[in-house]
Amino acid sequence: VLLPKRRTVGIRVPDSPIAVALVEELGRPILSTSVTNGQGQVIPDPIEIRDTFKHGLDAVVDGGFLGNESSTVLSLVDDKIEIIREGKGTLDIIGM
Repeated sequence: VLLPKRRTVGIRVPDSPIAVALVEELGRPILSTSVTNGQGQVIPDPIEIRDTFKHGLDAVVDGGFLGNESSTVLSLVDDKIEIIREGKGTLDIIGM
């Protein structure tokens, strides 16, 4: 089982050209997460990511610094749209 059974799922729509190109080439979504250390801090340096997780990685793609602004997070439960966290990403496409 790739993921444990969940009642909800999160979907991220990236604006990274590399992530978009990977999704288009694969023809399906990518399961991923932000890379964090044991204290929940994001590790932005690809060399540090490689050195920290070397035995659990197939590849690291260095797309340069993408910023550290959090994504906008929405809840779409029971046909109701609720903003959980406002961040990077426009809400114009859903009329908010």
